Amino acid sequence: MEDGKLRIAIAQVNSTVGDLQGNAKKISQTILKAKEFGADMVVFPELVLTGYPPEDLLLKPQFVQDNLAALKELAKGVDNILAIVGFVDQKGRNLYNAAAIIYNGVVKGVAHKMILPNFGPFDEKRYFASGEQSVVYQYGKILFGLNICEDIWHATGPTHKQAKAGAKLILNINASPYYTGKIKVREKIVKCQAKENNVHVVYANLVGGQDELVFDGQSIVVDPKGRLVTLAKAFKEDLLVTDLEIPESKGKKVNAVLIDKEISEKERLPLPKSHVKMLEPVEEVYQALLLGLKDYVNKNGFKKVVLGLSGGVDSALVATLATDALGKDNVVGVFMPSRYSSKASEIDAKQLAYKLGIKLMTISIEQLYNIYLVILDPVFAAEAKNIAEENLQARIRGTILMALSNKFGWLVLATGNKSEMSTGYATLYGDMVGGFAVIKDVPKTLVYKLAKYRNRKGFVIPVNVLKKAPTAELRPHQKDTDTLPEYKVLDPILKEYIEEDKSVNQIVKKGFKQELVDRVVGMVDKSEYKRRQSAPGVRITPKSFGKDRRMPITSKYKG
Repeated sequence: MEDGKLRIAIAQVNSTVGDLQGNAKKISQTILKAKEFGADMVVFPELVLTGYPPEDLLLKPQFVQDNLAALKELAKGVDNILAIVGFVDQKGRNLYNAAAIIYNGVVKGVAHKMILPNFGPFDEKRYFASGEQSVVYQYGKILFGLNICEDIWHATGPTHKQAKAGAKLILNINASPYYTGKIKVREKIVKCQAKENNVHVVYANLVGGQDELVFDGQSIVVDPKGRLVTLAKAFKEDLLVTDLEIPESKGKKVNAVLIDKEISEKERLPLPKSHVKMLEPVEEVYQALLLGLKDYVNKNGFKKVVLGLSGGVDSALVATLATDALGKDNVVGVFMPSRYSSKASEIDAKQLAYKLGIKLMTISIEQLYNIYLVILDPVFAAEAKNIAEENLQARIRGTILMALSNKFGWLVLATGNKSEMSTGYATLYGDMVGGFAVIKDVPKTLVYKLAKYRNRKGFVIPVNVLKKAPTAELRPHQKDTDTLPEYKVLDPILKEYIEEDKSVNQIVKKGFKQELVDRVVGMVDKSEYKRRQSAPGVRITPKSFGKDRRMPITSKYKG
């Protein structure tokens, strides 16, 4: 191979947590594809062998041993190419988030993650010890550094140390979860590190859905001037192959770990031209929701999903996402009218189902509702009607959906959005039932934007659904604004309080009325017990409900 020339492949793959054999097979198959292109090196994401995040599987000694055995077996099949594979290493009692350098059937080196994130969805200090050495490796005439995810986010961290020790190429492997705009933040960090340290940076990111997290891929290569060389696909598996010219280190020489003195000559296929572009913000969120839903359903062994279609925008968007993700034959909608359901809602639900091509069942809840009212009348008779009678309808609908799930093995999709989950404007054991809540982290105002975006791609959501005032239709002439502020006012307050941890006084200084902020914050705080019992959903904001925000249910703090 010509000195300094390197063909490198980024293997942006979708692995499954705990599927050691399946992940190893995918890694092996991808290595073969990289070899077909004549790649000298193939780089896989962080913890690709175990899937990310493995969470408390790491507390099972057998899981760790099985992961090590899978790595050893995988290494046997690697020849005439260098492969970087994320796995869990063990030294004594310590576990490490690690990257193996595999070459010609042997693990030639292991890098340990040095900076362990312990915020948001990350719990790495719960499981791992920190690595202690920033090592530089020699592959032919090339000196490269290898580090893991958070390691590259710190200006004086491993990347800086490896560059100072002579590395001209930095390989950074990642499982960087998505939130809106994350790619721009990530790209800025990588470009800065490349330019500041005068190195090429290869940033390999995981792709796929894992419970509430979605990994967007969008792996990148950046040159020493901080310019983007190439970009991998968003929310899809990709093998990104590129040719780099890496200069020989002229700085301080180090005792680099030798992989091989020469890189063997290979027959190189012409590289396909890459035309990947970054997605627009709304499209980016839509694709994240699609991937998160699809992987949750498929990786958990479901084939079909069922959801209540109310004629409203939330259920319309969820049905559309499900159809796009799983196919029309795998989605069932259920319209469950009561005495308060409008004819317009029935028309909208039927029109949506027709446009999507999904099966629609109509099951009236009126008879069941009457029976409940009769049974409870001796107990309720002395009291005025209130939310109890309203929520009975939601709970009857939830019971029907769960009955269909049990009978046919369908996964129930909850249709609540983040605005509702924040304020508790949802019925526990009613419209909150389900195995997955795909728009749980999507504010209501964004729900409308996503619906309009999807209609531009192909009209499916009825215009009336987007125009009519949101309503739960649990009593005559009900509207969401009877209980909540208008969503265009509510959502910014929720963002300040939940995602940015602003105090009431700080939010009021933004121009919101004191009484309004107090009311909204009170609703959020009082609803923690509901959220703790809600289904998981796709994370698309910097702070979702779940691992990102772990508030006590019992709390007297009102600051």
